[in-house]
Amino acid sequence: MTKVTVDPGICGFIPTIEAIKVAKRRFKILITSDCEAVTKLGESLTEIDQLEIFKKHLDSEIYKGASRCQLHGACPVPAAILKAIEVEAELALPRDAAIRFETAEHR
Repeated sequence: MTKVTVDPGICGFIPTIEAIKVAKRRFKILITSDCEAVTKLGESLTEIDQLEIFKKHLDSEIYKGASRCQLHGACPVPAAILKAIEVEAELALPRDAAIRFETAEHR
């Protein structure tokens, strides 16, 4: 099992995502979140094929699901799901990813 925690920023809803290998290239995704849209996305994802990590956003079941569940366009959860699958599939090492703002002033 691979578990990630996502700090999405200003919304304050910090979800956890678990990717669990259930077959050679199949993964179960469990998401815990106080965000209704993210929870709905987690409930809509049953099993994900590892090939999802190679798809373009418009072809990805994860990003299509995010759109159906009305996730904010800048929500990092779909990318975090893909990163968790990558690590669980042993196609990447677990390493934190981040978005950092480097502006001197916040408006």
